[in-house]
Amino acid sequence: QVQLVESGGGLVQPGGSLRLSCAASRNIFSLYAMGWYRQAPGKQRELVARITSSSRINYADSVKGRFTISRDNAKNTVYLQMNSLKPEDTAVYYCNAIHEVLHQDYWGQGTQVTVSS
Repeated sequence: QVQLVESGGGLVQPGGSLRLSCAASRNIFSLYAMGWYRQAPGKQRELVARITSSSRINYADSVKGRFTISRDNAKNTVYLQMNSLKPEDTAVYYCNAIHEVLHQDYWGQGTQVTVSS
């Protein structure tokens, strides 16, 4: 079992920045790909960014050049640095861990990000 706890959401003005954190209950990064997803009201959940166990990274086109995913193995924590935020980035952001062989996955509880003036 893996518990994921997100933090760092909040209200920010357009053009501002936030950093989200996702703390895993144990060291899983050598076996799991870690991802950030988001879900806006009335929309499907979508992948924002993912980092694999081998550190391959991919981003949604809508956030390329503005968001950066990273991880700290010593702290069992994955981060999402979000810069140049836009109102359309408003959503609940979820952390996801998926075993790259067994495909068993876990979700955090979500953290709200609101971009508004």
